[in-house]
Amino acid sequence: MIVPQTRRLVFLTIKYVGLQLLGLVAYDVAIVILYQAGYLKWTALEQIPLSLFGSVIGLILAFRNSSSYGRWWEARTLWGSIVNNSRSWARAVTTVMCGDGDREFAQVRRQMVYYQIAWVHALRQHLRLLEPWGEIAGVLTPEQIDELRGQKNVPVAIQQRQSLLLRRALDVGWIDMAQWHAMNQSLNDLVDAQGGAERIKNTPMPRQYDYLPQLCTQVFCFLLPLVMVSALGWFTPLGSTLVGFIFLALDKIGRDLEDPFDNTLHDIPLTAMCRTIEINLRQMLGETELPPEENPVDGVLW
Repeated sequence: MIVPQTRRLVFLTIKYVGLQLLGLVAYDVAIVILYQAGYLKWTALEQIPLSLFGSVIGLILAFRNSSSYGRWWEARTLWGSIVNNSRSWARAVTTVMCGDGDREFAQVRRQMVYYQIAWVHALRQHLRLLEPWGEIAGVLTPEQIDELRGQKNVPVAIQQRQSLLLRRALDVGWIDMAQWHAMNQSLNDLVDAQGGAERIKNTPMPRQYDYLPQLCTQVFCFLLPLVMVSALGWFTPLGSTLVGFIFLALDKIGRDLEDPFDNTLHDIPLTAMCRTIEINLRQMLGETELPPEENPVDGVLW
């Protein structure tokens, strides 16, 4: 996720469309030169109702961008619930469960929290289509990791182990049935959030939402200098490039927000949120040696 940086705002905005903007400027300049030289006098298309065409394209882009942002914001909301339920789970484990100094109790309680830390890291890597083993090595033993290597959905396998430990706590009397139900509901909420995130990841935007706005934008940018050149003359690149840049940027924004788990700088900051969860849960266990918080790198929070 790009964090606000006012000093670099103009630079980042221009850089955002990159080569497309450069190509548009070159095309506009070429049209003006050829027109002024008399080669394109017949192509001046001032009678084309381009403003109406632009209005229609603007509506299409606005609709597509609204749908893309809806996916991005739903992903952020789901991960917000993961942050909250992870804290609730650790709080219940560290305050509700009672083992009267039992050594096994201390080990199980610590493992239940560590499994939750491993779960959020594994889910992040699962959504980004990356291997999770290096991320969970700090909270799970090599033996536990080896047991997970054959699983297709590592986060689900980790939560299955959490459920088994929760059942163990009920069987030995560390919690009662009402407490088990409340803690199990936290796990259910986490499963629901994972399912929602996987739904977004595995259901791409309809391809018509991608190529139709892109095609219309390119046609609009192609016609724009031909319509403007007879009225603006040498100033055509200024007006045409500015208007074209806005449409190109809007088109790219929609495509960048379509997949909030694509491991790009436009994603929601999963790494930072997972690190926040890990710090919070380790603190609840009473640990003092905590990992550092994630900070933006070159204006991007991962």
